[in-house]
Amino acid sequence: MCGIVLALGVPQGADTLRGTVLERSRRIRHRGPDWSGAYCKGQNIVCHERLAIVDPVGGAQPLFNQEKNKILAVNGEIYNHLDLKKELKNPSKFMTASDCEIILHLYEEMGMTKDVPAKLNGIFGFVLLDEEQDCYMISRDHCGIIPLYWGRDKDGVMWVASELKALHDVCVTFEDFPPGHMYNSKTGQLTKWYDPKWHDEDYMPTKNIVLNELRDQLEASVTRQLMSDVPYGVLLSGGLDSSLISAIAARAVAKQKNSHALYSFSIGLEGSPDLKAAQAVADAIGTKHYGFKFTIDEGLNAYRDVIYHLETYDTTTIRAATPMYLLSRLIKTLGVKMVLSGEGADEIFGGYLYFHKAPNKVEMQKELVRKVKGLYKFDCLRANKSTAAWGVEARVPFLDKEFLDYAMNEIDPQDKMCGVNGDGRIEKWMLREAFKEYLPESVLWRQKEQFSDGVGYSWIDSIKDRAEEMIKDSQMEAAPHRFPHNPPQTKEAYFIRETFEGFYPNPSASQCVPGGPSVACSSATAVLWDESFKKFADCSGRSVAGVHNSAYNDEHREDKKFLGEVSEEDAKKSDLGFCKEIANSSLTAPKAAL
Repeated sequence: MCGIVLALGVPQGADTLRGTVLERSRRIRHRGPDWSGAYCKGQNIVCHERLAIVDPVGGAQPLFNQEKNKILAVNGEIYNHLDLKKELKNPSKFMTASDCEIILHLYEEMGMTKDVPAKLNGIFGFVLLDEEQDCYMISRDHCGIIPLYWGRDKDGVMWVASELKALHDVCVTFEDFPPGHMYNSKTGQLTKWYDPKWHDEDYMPTKNIVLNELRDQLEASVTRQLMSDVPYGVLLSGGLDSSLISAIAARAVAKQKNSHALYSFSIGLEGSPDLKAAQAVADAIGTKHYGFKFTIDEGLNAYRDVIYHLETYDTTTIRAATPMYLLSRLIKTLGVKMVLSGEGADEIFGGYLYFHKAPNKVEMQKELVRKVKGLYKFDCLRANKSTAAWGVEARVPFLDKEFLDYAMNEIDPQDKMCGVNGDGRIEKWMLREAFKEYLPESVLWRQKEQFSDGVGYSWIDSIKDRAEEMIKDSQMEAAPHRFPHNPPQTKEAYFIRETFEGFYPNPSASQCVPGGPSVACSSATAVLWDESFKKFADCSGRSVAGVHNSAYNDEHREDKKFLGEVSEEDAKKSDLGFCKEIANSSLTAPKAAL
């Protein structure tokens, strides 16, 4: 994982902003502690903070073409770079063995078109500057796995950065660069390059699941993403998703006859159900396992740092990111730079417990689409920034472009149904069946446990207790006035929001975070599926009455705050923020201040 910061089109000349850009690049050096590169010429400044994973010696950035008139800065990994190299019409001499250099050569053959990013299977946010044509292109991967922001300062300079902390106090306005899009500075157009069939809200897959096909597709995805020239491992929480990725990776590593075993990592409080399950999986698949314990105080002490690094005030994201942040720090001490993680499976296959209440396959598919499109605001953001805070890269095989298109374009959503309307099946049953020989039975059929729950139920409870001590009732009453955009509904949410605003007071920062009612990580629209959902403001899986199996019963539910009636109109408004669908005709770059 790397970090990029660029200032493009500086009217007074690049030298006038050089120091400012370099200082902001230092703010995100945690993303790339191995080397710093900078280009400053004409009206453009390009800075890159590198985490060296592929071609550690020769892949420093910015990257240049042979004539040195095209400059590329990339945060990401291109998994199919070797295949693309073979397809080049005019093979060129590559300057490095970096996977990212292929972008330069594709550009030289195709020009500034959406075909360049569309060719890539990977995770990326990049800017390619063409000084010969006096223009640049910006692009972000299909799902927003890599964070990328853009904005304008008071002089109209275009700023692009991997994290908000690099531009929030220099830009007048800024926002997420939309996933699956490309910006052409010459035309001023923002074009959608990733437009699969499943993005159409009326599209309905009809193919019944073929388990062998599903297994082959996921195994291929994991194998692609093992591309690395440095030691790597897997995040193994002990839940189904991370356990499957770990088991597949362990088999792939064994076939490659690598010189070292696959490392696996888990974290939890004393007595955590995740730690126990993770150890069982590690013993079964043969990884070199490290199970770490953290204390409530260690988690609470890290809370402010987590909010700073995550750049969000979404409650569920911060809850889950804290143990992941602590774990990443420990992974860093062991010299591991890259890990595979299980994000995305719940959104693709309907793994959250609220999916038990999905009324039919049409609503199921629509909710899956909402959830996958919104991942860049939630789980992708969490996985990336909580690991990148310590110079570790997280890769997410479930969201591999090829696998995602297979799972969302082809599989009939009826096969993803669970609960009463899914013939009583457990959530993600198809993954369990397809890989039933890969994992111990106790983990293979373990019910979904959200990460912030699985590390130990007392983690969330302790956060709530601390917020109850710190936030007064009078503050909650005034919350809509202090925070008119997405006012917090609980004291925990208030505490997180207050901390966030202290770091990022620019109103554009709060606009980058979606809001709205949610139960067990649902969208606002899915809250309408069940009357009981409307009564609780909490996103924990434990809030799904009659579905979550634990020592907690209805009398010890997460939060008894009554939401009141959630109207269909309010839900739609919330989901527009949760997963903004942008019409191509209205896409524009951030405007300068008047």
